[in-house]
Amino acid sequence: MAKEITSREENYSQWYNDIVKKAGLADSSAVRGCMVIKPYGYAIWEKIRDQLDKMFKETGHVNAYFPLFVPKSLFEAEEKNAEGFAKECAIVTHYRLKNDPENKGKLIVDPDAKLEEELIVRPTSEAIIWNTYRDWIQSHRDLPILINQWANVVRWEMRTRPFLRTAEFLWQEGHTAHATSQEAIAESKLIHDLYAEFAESFMAMPVIKGYKSENERFAGAEETYTIEALMQDGKALQAGTSHFLGQNFAKAFNVTFSNAENEKEYVWATSWGVSTRLIGALIMTHSDDEGLVLPPKLAPIQVVIVPIPKPEPKLIEKAEEISLALKDLGISVKIDIDDTKRPGFKFAEYEMKGIPIRLGIGNRDLENNTIEVARRDTKEKLSVELDQVVPYIEKLLVEIQENLYSRSRSYRDDHITKIDTFESFKEVLENKGGFLSCHWDGTSETEDKIKEETKATIRCIPLDADYEDGKCVYSGKPSKRRVIFAKAY
Repeated sequence: MAKEITSREENYSQWYNDIVKKAGLADSSAVRGCMVIKPYGYAIWEKIRDQLDKMFKETGHVNAYFPLFVPKSLFEAEEKNAEGFAKECAIVTHYRLKNDPENKGKLIVDPDAKLEEELIVRPTSEAIIWNTYRDWIQSHRDLPILINQWANVVRWEMRTRPFLRTAEFLWQEGHTAHATSQEAIAESKLIHDLYAEFAESFMAMPVIKGYKSENERFAGAEETYTIEALMQDGKALQAGTSHFLGQNFAKAFNVTFSNAENEKEYVWATSWGVSTRLIGALIMTHSDDEGLVLPPKLAPIQVVIVPIPKPEPKLIEKAEEISLALKDLGISVKIDIDDTKRPGFKFAEYEMKGIPIRLGIGNRDLENNTIEVARRDTKEKLSVELDQVVPYIEKLLVEIQENLYSRSRSYRDDHITKIDTFESFKEVLENKGGFLSCHWDGTSETEDKIKEETKATIRCIPLDADYEDGKCVYSGKPSKRRVIFAKAY
C-alpha cells in the first residue's frame, strides 16, 4: 500500500482527498458529484449512526421511513423552504424509457410516459412528512410526535468533495410535532445539546453551541441552533443543526389539533439532522500527514494485532487469547494473519486507516513475556507485560480518546481571536483563520457585505456569549454581544 500522501501544509485539500482514497473510505462514482462509500468508510458511518440512534431512542424518539419522492405541489407549499432548496432540486418528469427507433440499442424518454405531476427527489423531507402528519394528528392526545428517519437525500451540488458536500448523501432527519411553542423549542434545544454531546464525547471534536443569524437559518425555520467545529486549516464546519420551525409547516399543510378546551390550534414543529459530513469532520479534526486518525469510540477496529515477522501458530494462539479477552470488554479487534505482506507494509496500512492501537508480537516477545503497544495518536511505542496488556489497552483507549479531544480543543481555543477592527478582521482571517469573535450590528446588510468582501460568514451567535457594549467590526454601529465569524465548508 502506497503510504505517501500530500502534506497538510503543502495542499490541505489534496491531503484530505488523499486520506479519503488511501484509507479506503470512499471512491468516485459514475455519477458526477456522487461517491461510493467503501466498506471501511461505511463502517465508520455505522458507528456514528448506531450511537446517535441509541441517543435518540433514549430521549423518546422512534424511527420511521417516508418516500424518496415529493410531489412538486407539496414541495411548493411552504414558500421559504421551497425557495431555499429550489436551486438544488433533482426532478422526475417521466416514468419510462423506450427504444430509440433511429438508433438501435439506445433508449430515449417515452413522451407518452410523462408524470401527471413532477416529483422532487427529496432534498429534505418536511413537505412529505407534514402532509402525512395532517392525517395523523387530530387531538392534543396525538401529540407529541417524535420521529426520526435514516435516509438519503439529493441536493444537486455543482462543487463537491467526498463526505463534505456531495449530490447525494446519507443522514438522519428528525421531524417532531408539539402542542405548544415551549415544547417545540425545548425539543430543538434537547437535540442541539445531544449533538454537542455526541460531537465532544464520541467524535472528540470540540464545538461552539449557538444559533444562526437570520441569513443563515434553515429555510422555513424560526430559529436554527447549530454546533460549529473548527478544522485544522482554520475553516469552520457546521456539524449539526436543530430547527424550531414554529407553525410555518403546520399552516402550509393545515395541520391542526383540538386542544384540551376542544379549540383548534396549529401544531408546532421542529426538524434536525446530521449527515455523512461528520466523517469529513473526523478526518479534518484529527488526522495527520501519515493518514487517518480515529477516536477509539468511533473506530471500526480499535486494536489490530500483527504477528512478527509472520503469523506462526504459537503467535496466532497468543493473539487469539488477547483478542478474546479484549472482545469480552467490548473492544473490537483484528488479528492480521495475512502472510503475503511484510510487517512494515502492514504497519503503514493500519497507520493510514487510523486504527487507535497496534500490537506487535514476535517470538522474542513471547520469550520475554512482553508485547509491543503502539498508539496511533502520538505514535509512541511501549513494551508491556503480556499479563497486563488487556487492562493496559482498556485504559489506553480512554486515554487516546481524551487526548484527541484535548488536542483538538487546544487548537480550537488557540484559534478563537477577538477582533475589534475590520482591518484586523481581514488580516487574521487571511493569515491565521479560525473563529473570529467580534461585534456585529445585527443587520443582514452588514453580514452580506462582510461575506462579499471576505467570504466569511456568521457561523453562530454563541449561547454562552457575554453581553457587552461594543461597536460593529464593519459598520461601527452599536452592538451588545460578539458573534463568531469564519470561512466555512
